[in-house]
Amino acid sequence: MTNELFMIGVDIGTTSTKAVLYKENGKPVSKHNVEYPLYTPTPATAEQDPEEILLAVVESIRTVLLDNQIKANQVKFVSFSSAMHSLIAVDKAGKPLTKCITWADNRSAKWAEKIKDEMDGHEIYLRTGTPIHPMSPLSKLVWLKNEEIDLFQASSKFISIKEYVFYRFFGEYVVDYSIASATGLFNLEQLDWDGKALEIAGVTADHLSKPVSTTHSVEGLKEPYCEEMGLNESTKFILGASDGVLSNLGVNAIEPGVVAVTIGTSGAIRAVTDRPVTDPKGRIFCYALTEDKWVIGGPVNNGGITFRWVRDQFAASETETAKRLGIDTYEILTRIAEQVKPGSEGLIFHPYLAGERAPIWNADARGSFFGLAMHHKKEHMIRSVLEGVIYNLYSVLLALEELIGVPKQIKATGGFARSALWRQMMADIFNQEVTVPESYESSCLGAIVLGMEALGEIDSLNVVSDLVGDTHSHQPNKENVQIYSELLPIYIRISRKLTEEYTEIANFQRRK
Repeated sequence: MTNELFMIGVDIGTTSTKAVLYKENGKPVSKHNVEYPLYTPTPATAEQDPEEILLAVVESIRTVLLDNQIKANQVKFVSFSSAMHSLIAVDKAGKPLTKCITWADNRSAKWAEKIKDEMDGHEIYLRTGTPIHPMSPLSKLVWLKNEEIDLFQASSKFISIKEYVFYRFFGEYVVDYSIASATGLFNLEQLDWDGKALEIAGVTADHLSKPVSTTHSVEGLKEPYCEEMGLNESTKFILGASDGVLSNLGVNAIEPGVVAVTIGTSGAIRAVTDRPVTDPKGRIFCYALTEDKWVIGGPVNNGGITFRWVRDQFAASETETAKRLGIDTYEILTRIAEQVKPGSEGLIFHPYLAGERAPIWNADARGSFFGLAMHHKKEHMIRSVLEGVIYNLYSVLLALEELIGVPKQIKATGGFARSALWRQMMADIFNQEVTVPESYESSCLGAIVLGMEALGEIDSLNVVSDLVGDTHSHQPNKENVQIYSELLPIYIRISRKLTEEYTEIANFQRRK
């Protein structure tokens, strides 16, 4: 490998950071994943330690280089993907005054409602493309301004986790258009901070980073990090974009009528347009991929994080068995779920463990099992959790279809795509063929393609069609489709009927 050149795609996720090493032809060589905790001391709190994430970025890059004996001068560039909606308050020296407040944090729920009802929230949404919800930095800033006054006033900057990493690496504050467009503070047409949104948030442009293109390149990596990661000061770092829009790029879902479905920690359904598009009903987001490609869709809070919850809370014995056998706990849980018929014998799970964004946009929503009876066992509950995640995504697709029509193709990606059971489940519930790229790390691949464009090595993002590799394909099973078609209307009606109950139980939990 001495004379070869390589590219590194880094994805800063909610529960882990991964680095993937690619050859010049875009073929993956290896990857390394570093997990970190999500701190949830209260039902409304979901934070992370910025330093733990920074160390994960450093370790993941260092490991893929060391494991493959790659030297610094063999690295063409490092390009980034990142989770959206995070917020960190920092002082003048760049020191965090808060933990990293993630998209799943609901402490600003009350203020999100006030923005909607009293501050022209819908008009702000139409300009910024970010639904008014506790996930957005806009809502978080209004909450901090009103309830954490001393902290708010002591803050010099409000930044995302990727901005924090780049500041530590290079000493400058920059934010790509994609991450900026997910803040609720960024005017999609002007490609700049929205004056009215800033006024409501109580900040100025000086409190935020400089918005730049997703192909923006930075050099001058600080010496300590050069040594720690095995890179040169001159190594090019591409700012990249958000994980959601890069996932569409990474599965080649950038043509009209092609829809990408992602389930990682959270989940989303997305399609690409050539201009910003918002929804008069306020149900979908619109985020930037590049200056002339925009991604619209609906996000869900509860994707793989619900499966992780099952593992952590109910699978102690399965975890021990997995350690003994040297396999993943999720593999054992999937085998258990396969023992149960589609529909989980009438057990329905609403996966609202972290409130919910699309389609109900209700931070107070809470998870539940419905239809539980004496004949149901743990394996039914495990399968119903997996089905509930797909039910929820299907209900988002119904809203998206009102804007783009029935999709001609569905491409699925994210951690769930490693599970044949989950892939088939999606085909059956969606009643449509689902294809899955051979490479599951679509956000990292999307970041690599942006990096290639940044260096002028490609003329079009469509080159990704040559890089995604072969796909798995799953056709819907007619018998399973019939079962799910009976259960889906029940699933949707329940979530609509429990709006008041969600609020009451959420208020009860907040008092505890």
